[in-house]
Amino acid sequence: MVHVGIIGCGHWGPNHVRIFSQLLNSKALMCADFDEGRLKTIKSLFPQIETTTDYKKILANKEIHAVCIATPTNTHYSIAKEALEHDKHVLCEKPLALTSSECEELKNLARDKNRLLMVGHVFLFNKGILWLKEYIQSGELGHIHYAYATRTNLGPFRYDVNALWDLAPHDISIFNFLFNSAPVNVSARGQKCLGNSQEDLAFATLEYPGNCMANVHVSWLDPKKVRQITIVGDKKMVVWDDLDNLGPIQLYDKHVEKTSTFYATYGEFQLLSKEGNITIPKIGFNEPLKAQAEYFINCIEQNKNPDVCDAQKGLDVTKTLCAIQQSMDRKGECVVVK
Repeated sequence: MVHVGIIGCGHWGPNHVRIFSQLLNSKALMCADFDEGRLKTIKSLFPQIETTTDYKKILANKEIHAVCIATPTNTHYSIAKEALEHDKHVLCEKPLALTSSECEELKNLARDKNRLLMVGHVFLFNKGILWLKEYIQSGELGHIHYAYATRTNLGPFRYDVNALWDLAPHDISIFNFLFNSAPVNVSARGQKCLGNSQEDLAFATLEYPGNCMANVHVSWLDPKKVRQITIVGDKKMVVWDDLDNLGPIQLYDKHVEKTSTFYATYGEFQLLSKEGNITIPKIGFNEPLKAQAEYFINCIEQNKNPDVCDAQKGLDVTKTLCAIQQSMDRKGECVVVK
């Protein structure tokens, strides 16, 4: 039985408490938050859990083997570092930290302490994303020309990070997972439409090895809540819509063929569009956050590295975010991811 302490009981924290309380091989032993009202609510739902306004009490508790960090982004580095120094395994919400050097330090510390450090890139446990991965790996889509992601809504607004750092880690981690690589370079533009100090929208273009382009659109200022990814191959195309409960995956048997039967000039091919069926596979439903927690606990029990979203994967995402932010600050200049 892995005993878990949850640090931060705001938006995601209560869900972590619920899930680690439900799993057969874990127990939510303690949770911490500055807001006593939140702790009172947690206590009413989970009477067995110990609550505290001082997260350091969780770190000092010898009975706790692992901590889940669900605090504001700018606290991730310091709390994760303290947790590792107290010999705790760590599951940290995305992004792992705000700089590449901080991520590197945490990765090395976890290695030296022989502790797991996993980043909460929860969409990597979404069944729809796993289907996208299978389509790419199997070659059913053919060569991937490009992909694009849209993640928009009207709010919720944050003041610790901008819309890029709030929303884009999801899609960057997904694209890195699908294409087995971090991007080579990026270019991006952002805007502070609401007059705040943080950008409330961003458009970023990421170039992956193999001349594959991916675009990410994130916004807190949009009339529709959208969570979609489109991938265009030279054989087939696929759309994932996380908000479509009936058919989140739609596979389009559409592609473009070159033909020399008709041509305008010698040596010039005509491009013909080929239309086929649309397939909506039955992929079933799972709770990605629960699948993520199960994976974390199993990795602890089996003493294996959480390859799907380990510290290196978290570092790759933060490197990309830093490059995108740099490009935004430079009005769209192309920036190498390093």
